[in-house]
Amino acid sequence: MTTRKIGPFEVSAVGLGCMNMSMGYGPLPEPEYAGRLLNTALDCGYTFLDTAAMYGLGHNEELIGKFLPSRRNEYTLASKCGIFKNAEGKSEINGHPDVLRQTCEGSLKRLNTEVIDLHYLHRLDPKIPIEESIGALSRLVEEGKVRTLGVSEISSDSLRRAHATHPITAVQSEYSLWTRTPERKMLATCKELGITFVPFSPLARQFLTGKCPPSTEFASDDIRMTNSRPRFEPENFEQNQKLLAPYGAIAERTGCTMAQLALAWLLAQGENIIPIPGTKHIEYMQENFGATEIQLDADTVQELDQLINEDTVLGRRYHDTLMDNIDSEKD
Repeated sequence: MTTRKIGPFEVSAVGLGCMNMSMGYGPLPEPEYAGRLLNTALDCGYTFLDTAAMYGLGHNEELIGKFLPSRRNEYTLASKCGIFKNAEGKSEINGHPDVLRQTCEGSLKRLNTEVIDLHYLHRLDPKIPIEESIGALSRLVEEGKVRTLGVSEISSDSLRRAHATHPITAVQSEYSLWTRTPERKMLATCKELGITFVPFSPLARQFLTGKCPPSTEFASDDIRMTNSRPRFEPENFEQNQKLLAPYGAIAERTGCTMAQLALAWLLAQGENIIPIPGTKHIEYMQENFGATEIQLDADTVQELDQLINEDTVLGRRYHDTLMDNIDSEKD
């Protein structure tokens, strides 16, 4: 099995993003099926699982706590705080130290574990200095409730401030062939500081699998609809799909699926990169793990770079208002 380092942990080169089993992409799987998926993932060789307190407002952590308690020593567990359920039952960004502690303690109960291996600040709260939020999380490390810290969707400047407060193990942000924001500054900053970079949505929210339906077929609560992602709007999507024929030809020539090609491209960007594709289907989970065995030559990496990038894809990844509120977009 191909492994990579994330802080003190050695994990599978591809991790499992667990969010899809609790929210985001239409109808949810039955809990028993989700449990089977989680256990099959460990059997397959995944040793890095990623969840968050906000995924299904606790539902996702509860799945892990219910179906994997006897296998806790088989995987490195990452969760996140900083987005929580407010009194109205809606998710809200809040980096106040008291809220972070409360969220972490709730996560530990739902996850049915005594310690979270990697605990991310899910989003930067513009009302709270990052030093205060990271300082609060560092005290959870001192108390043995958390082993290491991470940050998500953050700018390189904010990362340096966080890292100066307490060593940061990982940065998680969106990164794929069609979302290159981390290439502006973040990847270089992580390499300089010895921090692992964890790409979420590495398959471009299903687009790079070649199986993505048009937005007219999305469920009303699908995040590709609710967050008004411009790339999936009908006119943009129709044009973006034209990239898939030459992309699929590269996958066929390489001897892999389109999803595996997207993950192999990410793995080729550096040894400190560990993508976490998410799925609610056992067969896709198994397919994604196969990317760890694919080695792309430099010519193929360059060919992919030139084919699919932010200049050849139509539409921004989020609508303008949401983009303005994401710290990583400040790079």
